[in-house]
Amino acid sequence: MHMQNYSLVSEFVLHGLCTSRHLQNFFFIFFFGIYVAIMLGNLLIWVTVISDPRLHSSPMYFLLGNLSFLDMWLASFATPKMIRDFLSDRKLISFGGCMAQIFFLHFTGGAEMVLLVSMAYDRYVAICKPLHYMTLMSWQTCIKLVLASWVIGFVHSISQVAFTANLPYCGPSEVDSFFCDLPLVIKLACMDTYVLGIIMISDSGLLSLSCFLLLLISYTVILLTVRQRAAGSASKALSTCSAHIMVVTLFFGPCIFIYVWPFSRFSVDKLLSVFYTTFTPLLNPIIYTLRNEEMKAAMKKLQNRLVTFQ
Repeated sequence: MHMQNYSLVSEFVLHGLCTSRHLQNFFFIFFFGIYVAIMLGNLLIWVTVISDPRLHSSPMYFLLGNLSFLDMWLASFATPKMIRDFLSDRKLISFGGCMAQIFFLHFTGGAEMVLLVSMAYDRYVAICKPLHYMTLMSWQTCIKLVLASWVIGFVHSISQVAFTANLPYCGPSEVDSFFCDLPLVIKLACMDTYVLGIIMISDSGLLSLSCFLLLLISYTVILLTVRQRAAGSASKALSTCSAHIMVVTLFFGPCIFIYVWPFSRFSVDKLLSVFYTTFTPLLNPIIYTLRNEEMKAAMKKLQNRLVTFQ
């Protein structure tokens, strides 16, 4: 089936977050500030990890640097257009642009889910099997974990876009969101999308749910392990795990709701999409870094180096 023979729609109309002009002006300033903070925060983490040999050789910080890199992409696939659309009365996106948004959302989102599981595995090995940490989390293992996250994200994304781009779209062409999301776009196809809905659930829904369950199991095992140790180490591990679980919940909660129940009678709340596309990339630098004394020391060292260079 060729897309040009069936797709009569050349562009889609996005409804955006709201219709109020005053709110849109406020959201323009608010989300512009949020986006700048996301890019600067995650870029700072990425540059710090790369520039510090000790952090770059540490599995935990190597994975954290890759998480920051993915967060910058996750925040950039739709947020800049959303910010620009706050100043536009008619929010249009081309067919190709819509498919590109779906691709990059599922590519970066899928890769980040797998990477978060890898980070949980790293913490599990460090806390539960400390004597075997350097063997189990060798440099080769870290490279394989990162490559696996990118490959799984790419395959997952291609499988979503492959059938979406070839559906017949003949109108209406209005997407009730601020970006093209798969459940909303395939509803616009001129055919019964029930079977495609099942496919989507088995792909996006199962990926989100399985990664989320793996993360919960990993952190549960970690918490059960530290209960048997000294109070100080247990308190530190509990603080770290609770922060990680908060990020995981904010990221996976909306994803599971949207992709496991995409055709429910209730309309998908746009705020759920805002959480995992905007606020999660903002929270990751805060939770994973600012509470980490080692990272803060490396950032201070980087700052001193830049001042000396100037």
